[in-house]
Amino acid sequence: MRKKRRVYDLPGHAHELTFSCYHLRPYLRSERSRQWVIDAIDRARTAHGFQLWAFVVMSTHVHLLVFRPPRDGPLGVPVVLQSIKQSVSRRAAAWVRAHAPERISDFEVREPGGKKRFRFWQEGGGYDRNIFSAEAAWNSVGYMHQNPVEAGLCAEPEDWAWSSARWYARRGDALLACDGRPPPIMPR
Repeated sequence: MRKKRRVYDLPGHAHELTFSCYHLRPYLRSERSRQWVIDAIDRARTAHGFQLWAFVVMSTHVHLLVFRPPRDGPLGVPVVLQSIKQSVSRRAAAWVRAHAPERISDFEVREPGGKKRFRFWQEGGGYDRNIFSAEAAWNSVGYMHQNPVEAGLCAEPEDWAWSSARWYARRGDALLACDGRPPPIMPR
């Protein structure tokens, strides 16, 4: 039985989102698969009208800090996550079937009734935390940017191409620009 989790998707709230690969498998260890995530985030932001404040793509999971101004209504977190995750999963399935069909079983799970299904992401909505204060938002940005350093992937946050740290450092080689930084005072 899956736990039910309560999500408060209220206008004017920022959201810290984390979603993981199935059983924390390192499906995002290649630059190709990390780029699929970057592309999906960019498309979802255009399609669903949220602001991207920070992100990091790790080998087993993704962190996002997103916001939609209060005048625009709720963010639609489940729809945003579905948009990103479904896009990446479809691209991964197509790539594996075309280039490494012998590995398809690494991604298959057996559903009740015996049907096999391609599974890239862990089921469910992942972790969703409402951010109510500028301090919490900036703590979230710092936490995300430190992830690759803590994992031993780089010495400084800006060294990891797959995060918004380069954009925050105003380097010209950021893979995805953010829409802004958390404000000094969060709107209510």
